[in-house]
Amino acid sequence: MTSGTNVVLIERQPEPSSGEAVPPSHVDSYVELERTTVTYGRAPNLVHALSETNLRIAKGDFVALVGPSGCGKSTILKMVGGILRASSGFVYVAGREVGAEPVRIGMAFQNPTMLPWLSIRDNVMMPLKIVPPFRGQYRKKRKGEFRDRVEALLAQVGLKGFGDKHPWQLSGGMLQRASLCRALVHDPQLLLLDEPFGALDQFTREELWSIMQQLWMTRRPTVLLVTHDLREAGYLANRICVMSARPGRIVDDRVFDAPRPRNLAMTYEPDFVAMTQRLRELIVEARSDEPAVA
Repeated sequence: MTSGTNVVLIERQPEPSSGEAVPPSHVDSYVELERTTVTYGRAPNLVHALSETNLRIAKGDFVALVGPSGCGKSTILKMVGGILRASSGFVYVAGREVGAEPVRIGMAFQNPTMLPWLSIRDNVMMPLKIVPPFRGQYRKKRKGEFRDRVEALLAQVGLKGFGDKHPWQLSGGMLQRASLCRALVHDPQLLLLDEPFGALDQFTREELWSIMQQLWMTRRPTVLLVTHDLREAGYLANRICVMSARPGRIVDDRVFDAPRPRNLAMTYEPDFVAMTQRLRELIVEARSDEPAVA
């Protein structure tokens, strides 16, 4: 690269989606989809949201899903989080099928749904009140250790001194910072991000990329990110998976092994630009294959 940054881009073959069965490997993967499909509704209004899909994510990895709107990115996220059941196939988290044993999951979405009557501190502390094993200690520690935990996170994302404010007193970017704190306060093993920066202006969004990278580097949860922003995917993720138009499936899976910490200057360098352009071409191809709507 022109600045001397060494970027290694490795193109992987997507996991086989049909034909020979995929051998069980969920013991070696923290998250795995095995021959998973999702269908909504009933005939004649049946919608095939996700065709047979395989995906393996190692513990501590940061994987981004990109693709046309409606291709099933959020569907995968919901299955991994246990919000949506697969129509067929299997979804494993931490070596077991989703729901078999509790896994601490953090979630952040495009709209930070804060409770307006609670302070920012109490909103961020909410997972400690409801998620085991923290909920059993909440009454004892909420004014001491748990409060300190929240304040440390708020300071890390630039919200020191804002714990007593209410959501309506903060900007959209500040609320999204608080939302990230809430998603991480209970030390989740799995972090699910559904376009968490999509509603923000460019400058705020890019600032939060840096904060998200820092949080991941210090805490190392396994992260699955859904985004339409290819620069965001390249800035944050170690792997980028491109999905086809509905019914979605993974058509490209590549490792983006750029050194960390990454910065904005890197996203304008030739190798990075070439990578995002290739992703864009793949998505355009995927959109061209989308069936026409009657």
